[in-house]
Amino acid sequence: MKKFINEIDAVMRESLGGMVAAHPELLRVEFEPTFIARVQRASKKVALLSGGGSGHEPLHAGFVGRGMLDAACPGQVFTSPTPDQMLAAAEAVHADRGVLFIVKNYAGDSMNFQMASEMLEIENATVLVNDDVAVENSTHTTGRRGVAGTLMVEKMVGAAAERGATLMECKAVGDRVNAATASMGVAFTSCTVPAAGRATFDIGDDEIEVGVGIHGEPGRRREKIKPASRIVEDLLGAIVGDLKPERGSEVLLHVNGFGGTPQMELYLLYHCAAEQLRAQGFKPVRSLVGNYTTSLEMAGASLTVTVLDEELKSLWDAPVHTAALHW
Repeated sequence: MKKFINEIDAVMRESLGGMVAAHPELLRVEFEPTFIARVQRASKKVALLSGGGSGHEPLHAGFVGRGMLDAACPGQVFTSPTPDQMLAAAEAVHADRGVLFIVKNYAGDSMNFQMASEMLEIENATVLVNDDVAVENSTHTTGRRGVAGTLMVEKMVGAAAERGATLMECKAVGDRVNAATASMGVAFTSCTVPAAGRATFDIGDDEIEVGVGIHGEPGRRREKIKPASRIVEDLLGAIVGDLKPERGSEVLLHVNGFGGTPQMELYLLYHCAAEQLRAQGFKPVRSLVGNYTTSLEMAGASLTVTVLDEELKSLWDAPVHTAALHW
């Protein structure tokens, strides 16, 4: 295993310390229990809180800031944060307008956020993200997983909260974005969790894993590598088949790298996907390309499509300033 590490048990703490030191105008970190929050508590808005295992950076801590999250709770690598982290974060960032939890549909995340929701004395609600069309059931989830579409939810709900939407209005936006969003990914390699010291699964040089999640786990099938356009065709076939958008629909197309794929290849995937969407009668009018929901150093990528209306376009276009996104 070759990684920039001092001690395995200190990886998360040292990484969070470096993130806050690099962005002191945006972020602060608390330990015991651990959470990342905005430097200044936002007032007169619903507080948005998310989290999950480390190893997916910049998700979630990279999206803490104006226009997105108020706090993020990181667990150890690919391990859910604990309810006490969520409770401490909620208490620290709420502004007496309620707390909205944005939760990826993985067993540990769902259970621990539900426990926090039940224990929290502040009014709260939850948006459960389950955009992954590759799987209905796995050892990690009950139903579909929450993957790169989580970013779409956090961005658009974040904009709604900044505009003064109520708790239930923010939840409604999140549920609507989730229902309009679908994702699917493919990987060339697995990744190495520091505590394990070896790749999660082995794969041949001429093979790809189709339908992977974001924890380095195997996908729904393995096949021989093929041209990028054909990989995109397979992914979009599942995504469009799930969303069933009307012909002429405007869409947001997100090409997400898993951490080990060069930007050049991600833009190539965007070229293929945008062409294929237009050929099917859809209009890619918003885009995001890069490594935003990663799986450590896994080589691969996912496609995410969100069907847009005028309100969702406006929410996507709203100003944002976080460590990973700013416009």
